[in-house]
Amino acid sequence: MGEQEPEKPAKQTKKAPAQQAAAKKSAAKPAAEKSAEKPAKGAAAKKTAGKKTTAKKTAAKKTTAKKTAAPALAASRVRGESWEAKVRRGRSINRELSEVYYYAHPELDFENPFQLLVATVLSAQTTDLRVNQTTPALFAAYPTPEDMAAADPERLEELIRPTGFFRSKAKSLLGLSAALRDEFGGEVPGRIADLVTLPGVGRKTAFVVLGNAFGVPGLTVDTHFGRLVRRWGLTEQTDPDKVEAEIAQIVPESEWTMFSHRTIFHGRRVCHSRKPACGACPIAELCPSYGEGELDPEKAKKLLKYEMGGQPGQRLKPPADYPGRPAPPLGANGSGAGGGSAGAAT
Repeated sequence: MGEQEPEKPAKQTKKAPAQQAAAKKSAAKPAAEKSAEKPAKGAAAKKTAGKKTTAKKTAAKKTTAKKTAAPALAASRVRGESWEAKVRRGRSINRELSEVYYYAHPELDFENPFQLLVATVLSAQTTDLRVNQTTPALFAAYPTPEDMAAADPERLEELIRPTGFFRSKAKSLLGLSAALRDEFGGEVPGRIADLVTLPGVGRKTAFVVLGNAFGVPGLTVDTHFGRLVRRWGLTEQTDPDKVEAEIAQIVPESEWTMFSHRTIFHGRRVCHSRKPACGACPIAELCPSYGEGELDPEKAKKLLKYEMGGQPGQRLKPPADYPGRPAPPLGANGSGAGGGSAGAAT
């Protein structure tokens, strides 16, 4: 309802400037209210109509902000991180992983040092699963270094063919078996200086054997290990020997072997090379690379592998405390799948 026009005075008198301004303001107010009424209604309608779209945009902005801000903040923290802080964070990562992967173990089936040595050499450029599916027949045919040293090269090659690069691997197995027979009395030596003299055996293979067959602490710098410790900002080194030297200063010696297993487990199950499952990562708060992978928890869960994804593991005979299912034997349905390269044997 509009206001009545102000009553005209009986005589036309000239108003003072202040009075004229007040009158104009008073007269303009209703008009302004009327003119504002339609736009206000229009704005309200637009706001109602666009409510869902706005909500979606807001949610998308929040997700984008999380993806952008989280790794940026973490990265800046690492850039200004002191050595002491890095050591504390590295050890915190190890503690957290020890709770998640309490069952971490070498993912190669073996019953003695010789079997572990052979399996580790075979694991170069293939999966531990494929090695575990191959070694039962191999060890049935050649149970000792003496037996393998005397093997027919062509038959040996055929037995290990599923692991790939079978000719060069057969040559290494024949050479190391002969060396064990001739120089070490048919026994696998328990010193790294001796192990690295064997054909096909480098520091990585030697530490796998020492740590898991002899209980000697060692860091296994394979593909997964090197990738993760760099992603965690614990080192920038790419040379395995330099990576080993730096991580050895962060992780206590007594934890070297188990830290290796936990890190490799995490790399194979959660922290994948191309698309890590950041939204399902148990150490996200400690990782400067958080946000490089999938952040949505439900989508991230679908990226998990092996026992964490409800799939079989890599060992046909896993340890008693392993919470997942054993791997299928060679030739079983789906037995060719799985894995993550174990890395070079050397």
